[in-house]
Amino acid sequence: MVNRMQFYIDGAWVDPAVKKSTAVVNPATEEAMYEVALGSKADVDKAVAAAKRAFVTFSQTSREERVALLTKVIEIYKGRLKEIGAAVSDEMGAPLPMAEKLQAGAGLGHLMTTLDVLKNYHFEEPVGTAMVLREPIGVVGMITPWNWPLNQIACKVAPALAAGCTMILKPSEFTPTSALIFAEILHEAGVPKGVFNLVNGLGPEVGAAMSEHPDIDMISFTGSTRAGIDVAKRAAPTVKRVSQELGGKSPNVILEGADLTKAVTGGVMHMFNNSGQSCNAPSRMIVPLSKMKEVAAIAKAVADKTKAGDPRAEGTTIGPVVNRGQWDKIQALIKKGIDEGATLVAGGPGLPEGVNKGFYVRPTIFADVTPEMTIAREEIFGPVLTILGAKDEADAVHIANDTPYGLAGYVSGASVEDAKRVGRQIRAGNVNLQGVPNDRTAPFGGYKQSGNGREWGKYGLEDFLEVKAVAGFNAA
Repeated sequence: MVNRMQFYIDGAWVDPAVKKSTAVVNPATEEAMYEVALGSKADVDKAVAAAKRAFVTFSQTSREERVALLTKVIEIYKGRLKEIGAAVSDEMGAPLPMAEKLQAGAGLGHLMTTLDVLKNYHFEEPVGTAMVLREPIGVVGMITPWNWPLNQIACKVAPALAAGCTMILKPSEFTPTSALIFAEILHEAGVPKGVFNLVNGLGPEVGAAMSEHPDIDMISFTGSTRAGIDVAKRAAPTVKRVSQELGGKSPNVILEGADLTKAVTGGVMHMFNNSGQSCNAPSRMIVPLSKMKEVAAIAKAVADKTKAGDPRAEGTTIGPVVNRGQWDKIQALIKKGIDEGATLVAGGPGLPEGVNKGFYVRPTIFADVTPEMTIAREEIFGPVLTILGAKDEADAVHIANDTPYGLAGYVSGASVEDAKRVGRQIRAGNVNLQGVPNDRTAPFGGYKQSGNGREWGKYGLEDFLEVKAVAGFNAA
């Protein structure tokens, strides 16, 4: 039975300093499922003190000890994949097969990738007469979102453990259960007390207390750009490292000569995956102006086949969005798209046909979108695709880069050489060519207002390491 009314601090489940809770709502039914405890600054202080104590010894563990620990975590995680998938599906609405395979599976993928990195990573490197040592940064505060809960938790916790750091995790209050299961997994794997701590709560209370805490050496945050700015401001007086993966409005450039059916179909399906709730979603499809009608017809056919429905029902493509607030925001932006003159090709406002409850959004496509329209500029975070026309390749690149964000970009061309040429010009931390998905061993993170720092693979490990130069170490 998952313990939702306590926190995991210093190797034990403990009561909150102040009894306070919030309901966790199933977005498919709009009904409260259970309560989860909410923490306060006092709980954060307790968790940080435990992590600070544990750092003294955990930072000195050997690579072999940490390899053994991660190996054990992976073994136990595999046994609870289905349980994690079900929790994610219930709390944020992903279809159950997708939640098990992709949501819970992403967490496992990051754990396994980090283990491989740890086995072969060079923590010491001779440079002239000096030795450069890479050492754990210290106590880390982690704040994770609801859209890919285990993906974000694992790609922070796994490298932090591998580095020898200790940590406090604040998962999203909308998706607490998968994080609590993860805490149980770490406990069973024998993670030493105080190394991993979990405090549930709200951003303005627990998140703020973590960002400001003088004994937290680093904050690793994933969420909206607005919240990320607040975290950075609060962290500034203590000069802690702040690593952030924030919002996006990623361009999907389809060049003249690309296989239109393949590129457009793949782009629409990717946009609708996870109900459009991915920070790197290809939300702006940029196509040759002359192909706008043809592209819109292909996109409409995909939208018409995309079924928004019960996450546990057969044949569901996408589930609901996470909560009422998100649903309202998406509806307002769809209305704005219509009001500003974009062509509504599929979907539109309101609930899908035959649905009378749940935070479901109709899979929506707008064509003839221009760069200054609100729907071309703001992150919608729902199953809503905007299609923009470009006069030529240079115009497509200009439109792609005309955004304060820079998390991801996608390019399809007649050849991989065409795609490479344009991909090099896109100002984003991740660019995918010809429909090839991300590689977990490569870095993930953004340019501009999409964040700083990098996660995944060896780059993710290095985010949690400090660099020390020891002169005279190699002197003859």
